[in-house]
Amino acid sequence: MDLINNIREFIKRVVNKQISFHKIEEEVGNANIAAVVRRKALEEILGITLPAIGSTIIDFVEIYKKNIENPIGAIQIPLGIAGPLRINGDYANGEYYIPLATTEGALVASVNRGCKALNLSGGVYTKILHDELSLTPLFSLPTIRDVYKFIEWVNTNLDKIKSVAESATRHERLLRIDPFVLGNNVWLRFIYTAGDTIGPNMATSATDKACEYINRNYPGKIDHIIFSSDAYFDKKPSALNLLFGRGKTVVAEAIVEREIVKEVLNTIPERIVDVYTRKNLLASARSVSIQYNINVASIVAAIFVATGQELGQIVKSSIGYTWTELRDGDLYISITMPSLEVGTIGGGTWLPTQWEALSILGAAGEGRRSGDNARKFAEIIASTALAGELDLLAVLAKGKLTGSQEN
Repeated sequence: MDLINNIREFIKRVVNKQISFHKIEEEVGNANIAAVVRRKALEEILGITLPAIGSTIIDFVEIYKKNIENPIGAIQIPLGIAGPLRINGDYANGEYYIPLATTEGALVASVNRGCKALNLSGGVYTKILHDELSLTPLFSLPTIRDVYKFIEWVNTNLDKIKSVAESATRHERLLRIDPFVLGNNVWLRFIYTAGDTIGPNMATSATDKACEYINRNYPGKIDHIIFSSDAYFDKKPSALNLLFGRGKTVVAEAIVEREIVKEVLNTIPERIVDVYTRKNLLASARSVSIQYNINVASIVAAIFVATGQELGQIVKSSIGYTWTELRDGDLYISITMPSLEVGTIGGGTWLPTQWEALSILGAAGEGRRSGDNARKFAEIIASTALAGELDLLAVLAKGKLTGSQEN
């Protein structure tokens, strides 16, 4: 009873603005109780009730200030399962069921039908071309001559800079530093391998520490350092990331036999290639798009939500280039995703439902070798995107504007 009375007193003080929302944990001393106090106070302030938001298995003591601030509960999104999908990759090899958290009707059914057609044709083949995470601080120097000397010094002292950067992270390793010059400004593009982590936060700590070392030890003059410059374009698309990759650069491909296209997708390869050429190539070129696909963003978003990925990364992680060709009457189809940024440890991956979703994929936690699980996960995402692209191209080839139904 004392606890209930105390909670009521805290709610009253919050409603009367004697305690700020962000100070409730300090006053109450427990993040779970604080979430209840905050939610109940909000209900009184707004004259509403939030019972569904309050129904959650999340332990806020575990995640407060790690994954959330000012918690009041949790949001539930329907979770569907697509597949199985046969993947023949270097890291994902077998049949996989794919969890998709979405409110977009027909998305799971569409992916399912694509999976069926791909499975009957031997599955999807995948390759990871690059696996690198980059951050790019800006250094402003007096003249271009100083920039040249500065780059020479960085290259000469690269081993020490690498040692300092890696001392700030358990999982990431600095591979190299690529300079980009504009006038008297130089961007140092720190390139890391992130292992199984999502990576940006640890890379930021590592790069900040390296920049502090450079600032203290470089013998010349540095006018300005901007630790976070837009040259690395985190959570934003850019030509730099599309050309050089940030995260995993993945290709998924398949050859779908003509009879399977006819029987499962109810169209023919020629019609799919024609629709692809006119919709993905011509229309995207006319619109000056930076990507050529139909609906990769919906699939990436659904997998990201289900598995606790950093949602801001959907913007560039969902960039993809679909491609189709005729192969002796059959259909060749591929998707290239140049900037897929995912992880299987860290961030929101360890939340209870997200961890279970990763477990469905056999990709929860660290791999046997560092990076194996994250690369497996990236191959699964690209393969799922391919299934969705295949089905939607078939839907459009049949002259439909809405989603498909499972056979």
